Amino acid sequence: MSSPAPRPRLRLFDLPLDVIDLQGTLTLLGGWLADPAHAPHTVVTLNPEIIVQSRSHPEFAQAVQDADLVTADGVGIVYAAKQLHGQDVPRAPGFDIVKGLMEQHGAELRVFFLGAKPGVAEAAAQNAARDYGVTVAGLHHGYFGPEDDERVARLVGESGANLLLTAMGAGRQEVFNQGQRGVLGVPVMIGCGGVIDVLAGTAELAPAWTRKLGVEWVWRVAGDRKRWNRAPRLLNFVRLVGAEKRRKK
Repeated sequence: MSSPAPRPRLRLFDLPLDVIDLQGTLTLLGGWLADPAHAPHTVVTLNPEIIVQSRSHPEFAQAVQDADLVTADGVGIVYAAKQLHGQDVPRAPGFDIVKGLMEQHGAELRVFFLGAKPGVAEAAAQNAARDYGVTVAGLHHGYFGPEDDERVARLVGESGANLLLTAMGAGRQEVFNQGQRGVLGVPVMIGCGGVIDVLAGTAELAPAWTRKLGVEWVWRVAGDRKRWNRAPRLLNFVRLVGAEKRRKK
């Protein structure tokens, strides 16, 4: 049995959201890393796109519902929690969680880098080992189909990793971590989107001011044409929040 998620826990559109800040998250994950039982735990960093996509993807929604920890990744989730629950929810974004763990635990972390294009995980692993002193347990690109999930999961499970960074895009990474958690057997598994690309230097971290305000997504969408198709999902999310707020009155 995995440890229960910390409380209090809210619900946004039938998905869980833990009210926990970055330091609390790092403390919790540090406890999971140190637990001799080596029990597997999944972490989801919730953003508006996850909420919108999961509404038409039941397996994705179930993976989020079953996660051991769900943090608020961006300002959209903070906005929704305030509008629908009247509660201020602190943020614990994916990159900050990963960076904080590496800074705090260094060589104690045995990290498996899973995801991105071929060659990117290798670069991320090299940079993380150089900058934070982490131990590289293994790596694998993210370009494989569900038919290979168990094979890749066994590679991870046999690596002795205690931290798995899964960067295969929202939905795919959460379903993989949750669906294969018994085979993976990693104490902390995080669906971390573009974090591996940032660690590798193939994607730029949003400026500090955008991250402080929680609007880094605006900077990313504005600067990358390939992300422009994501803007309608964010507008859809705002409409969903408004409709839900009216319904609850």
